[in-house]
Amino acid sequence: MSEVAAKLRLAMADQIGSPGWRRALEVVPRELFLGDAVYLAEEGRADRWNLLRRTEMEEDGWLALAYTDATWVTQVEGVLAEDATDVIVGQPSSSSTFPSLVVLMLEAAQISEGDTVLEIGTGTGYSTSLMCERLGQEAVTSVEYDPEVAVRARKAITEAGYTPTLAVQDGLFGYGSDDEYDRLIATCSVRTIPAAWMRQVRSGGTITAPMWGWMGGVAFAHLTLADDGSASGRFLKDDLYFMTARSHLPPPRPPVTTGFGEARRCRIDPSILRGDDTAVWIAQLAIPQAQLSWSGESTLLLDVGTGSRADTAPDPAGGWTVYQHGPIKLWDKAEEAVLIWQEAGSPHQSGFGLTVTRERQRVWLGDPAGPSWDLPA
Repeated sequence: MSEVAAKLRLAMADQIGSPGWRRALEVVPRELFLGDAVYLAEEGRADRWNLLRRTEMEEDGWLALAYTDATWVTQVEGVLAEDATDVIVGQPSSSSTFPSLVVLMLEAAQISEGDTVLEIGTGTGYSTSLMCERLGQEAVTSVEYDPEVAVRARKAITEAGYTPTLAVQDGLFGYGSDDEYDRLIATCSVRTIPAAWMRQVRSGGTITAPMWGWMGGVAFAHLTLADDGSASGRFLKDDLYFMTARSHLPPPRPPVTTGFGEARRCRIDPSILRGDDTAVWIAQLAIPQAQLSWSGESTLLLDVGTGSRADTAPDPAGGWTVYQHGPIKLWDKAEEAVLIWQEAGSPHQSGFGLTVTRERQRVWLGDPAGPSWDLPA
């Protein structure tokens, strides 16, 4: 371990300021988990990525990069940075997340000494190694969907000195054993809580997972398992989310034709779906099958499965007009949910809770007896 790396780790631990995870932050060498290259987004282009190779930098510069509290993209469109040969266009598919966010996730899950943990999404292996350092490697099981990412993570974790249980499979189906864990954490975002996760957590144990939907609404779930196999809890105050589980991504969206169908005046200002994250979340609860986009001043909703669509346009007389077409009146449902939320005082996502049973997954506002919406489980 170089003296420079040790000092940088101490400085990062000071910056993050987590008493429970401080020693792990001081010990685990993050530079191992970046590999030999990362991607940098091209200025002005969110989908075009240039390579930054370790060999192109002074070693101290690379270490400074590793211990910056930042996210470094390590895979785009399934191509690992260290395997890439040129600029690549597409969306990130794996990354080394902000260390502060990793610690926030671990703290939110209330992980502490004596716990056994099932991690869904090994990623680079950095969070896995932090848990190994604090809990002991025998307490940690981690599952990774992408074989190439898993191979890279195992190499880094081993080089860091840890040998937890690692598996390459779809983590949405759990680990594939009869073991029950104290804590299950997901380092990928999901639309719904997979049934397999419920079977792998003991009564009184917890599931902590960022949730994301096709309209882009997010919430951070922390659920406690009951004796009857159900789980319930409130969403947390932190708007934390990671890359979405690949099978939970939306279908491709075709171009949308606007300005036709049944027309009426809007009861809410459509701009709320541009500027208020919780408004998007609550609208998404009402129409989880829809995708959200914009064209100029217009707000567009599209349900690929049924062909239902809605779009808004400014009314010359003031206000907004919505046009709806198809079997589902998307704007009606979204608008009604937003009005219910506004009537309740427009609370943050932490004003909602989630109850999961074998039959349904129900998000409720205020308390379990309040207004509720079913997730598409």
